[in-house]
Amino acid sequence: MTTTKKPQLVVHGVDLDALTRWMDQEGLGSGPVLAAAPVGGGTQNIMLRFVRGGRSFILRRGPEHLRPGSNAVIARETRVLRALAGTDVPHARLIAACTDPAVLGDAAFYLMEPVDGFNAGLELPAAAAGTPALRRELAFSFVDALAALGRVDHVAVGLADFGKPDGFLDRQTGRWLGELNTHLALPGYHRVEVPYVDEVAGWLSARVPTDWQPGLIHGDFHACNVMFRRDVPAVAAVVDWEMATIGDPLLDLGWLVATWDLPGAPDEFAGLLTRAGGLPTADELVARYAAQSDRDLTHLDWYVVLACFKLGIILEGSHARALSGLAPPEIGNRLHTTATRLFERAHTILDGAS
Repeated sequence: MTTTKKPQLVVHGVDLDALTRWMDQEGLGSGPVLAAAPVGGGTQNIMLRFVRGGRSFILRRGPEHLRPGSNAVIARETRVLRALAGTDVPHARLIAACTDPAVLGDAAFYLMEPVDGFNAGLELPAAAAGTPALRRELAFSFVDALAALGRVDHVAVGLADFGKPDGFLDRQTGRWLGELNTHLALPGYHRVEVPYVDEVAGWLSARVPTDWQPGLIHGDFHACNVMFRRDVPAVAAVVDWEMATIGDPLLDLGWLVATWDLPGAPDEFAGLLTRAGGLPTADELVARYAAQSDRDLTHLDWYVVLACFKLGIILEGSHARALSGLAPPEIGNRLHTTATRLFERAHTILDGAS
């Protein structure tokens, strides 16, 4: 008698049968995994929403084709979410994590509570779209979440060894120039195609702040990396912690200012919220942060320039890969424009400082 093997059920790169067996072992619900569907967003990592035993879950793992460090990134994100429990930083609550890549074939993953909210890069509810005052409050709540992150005692929450704060600021310029050199090693990227690189690098190296307080940083803090609540103008969760480390939290504030209302680049950083207008100025956002923080903002321009420099080089990598046939040309061209605008913004700050 011939038996037919049950077909493997895979949704968005996740083996649901393997997931079910692991959840049984962890005591996470019972019965089949239902309503599994991908969650969209600006990340390459896989996000899957599903229901089991009447409870909703979000699974997050690395991309379908894992990069060498993908599982380590997932493990770091898991650690951050666990550490944030009990703080006033809005975040998705961690349910459970699996660091054994054999469970889902090759990928570490974690489960978290779904967040009831919207990403203003992708969606703007009618109330916010039609009310400038509400959009201003959304923007200020974004800064409130950043200020809360800046107040986290990373040692007290168990993240003392999560990064290397000693020499963090001193390393930044050389670290990202090194990244730019990796772009130049690609066969289609023959010369640096963003402006002012040497000038900005020299300015940063000559003015590194020497007195700063280490803390937990998000590493990519802009308006597309938060979920806003639907009922009140407040942040429901800061998301995408893959670049988090221990460093200088003022770099997150610099990142926010660097990406705020950047000409020609709303898709990357605020999307529909930016296009709707009526938002606070960068100076107003900084004042909101200052009112909630004891950090010295004297050298904030340095952090903004560093954010432009670092992020511009990261985005230029997509352009370099596109020229080498390793990424879609339309994405490479768009991100090259954004990288150029970031370096232009940095140069404008340099001129003002001079």
